[in-house]
Amino acid sequence: MNYSKRHGEILKLIQEEGTMTIARLAEKLGVSLETVRRDVKPLARDGAILKMHGAIGLPSVVGEAPFERRMREQADAKRVIAKLVAATIRDGESVMLDTGTTTSFLARELLGHRRLTVVTNSSDIARTLATVNGNKVYMAGGELRSDSGAAFGVSAIEFVTRFTVNHAVITAGAVDVQHGILDYVLEEAEFARVVLTRGTRRIVVTDHTKFGRQGLVQVCGFADFDELATDLTPPSDIARAVEEASVALLVANPR
Repeated sequence: MNYSKRHGEILKLIQEEGTMTIARLAEKLGVSLETVRRDVKPLARDGAILKMHGAIGLPSVVGEAPFERRMREQADAKRVIAKLVAATIRDGESVMLDTGTTTSFLARELLGHRRLTVVTNSSDIARTLATVNGNKVYMAGGELRSDSGAAFGVSAIEFVTRFTVNHAVITAGAVDVQHGILDYVLEEAEFARVVLTRGTRRIVVTDHTKFGRQGLVQVCGFADFDELATDLTPPSDIARAVEEASVALLVANPR
């Protein structure tokens, strides 16, 4: 069928990101949720997109595992953040990374480094950096998640507390001006909180879409880490909270 201009905009956005929530799509297009729901119906009927609970996606992407889908979302932003942070890590240093798509991108950017000591609960990160360039990789054990291939639980937390590293790096599910860094899963938040305590340098990496979101579980306040690495300058209220907490702001593409 012949689609309207907005249908074309929807298809373009979904081709760029793979999957997208209805709320995010409405925000991008500057229209109401009901308008988006109405617009996606013919696209879903024709098979151009697939409808999921509260979201839509490309048919070729929806069959992927959740972690693989998240790796596609904001991939360019996560890649530039990873490049920025990787450039601050030197050969022979130690790094602790929690599981997350941005830290997985960071692991890929660290493939050019040598003799790293890496501690992680992510099988993706461990696979990426183990057995190359003289690296030592220690992976936490525990209950393995089917979607991300990461280990969680008491044993994973106890394992990482045995290490003290040069750089402790965690991802963020949301960044809120009042509560700081948040996540949506209790076990992930608990693990990330412990990771931050093990680093001489404590870094949070997140793309700009996480700013202003409301997470479920607080990981830490702004005073509990040293640097925030992102792709775009945060909104003024979050930038102010970061500055007041004496957190260094690393921005790949400052606006």
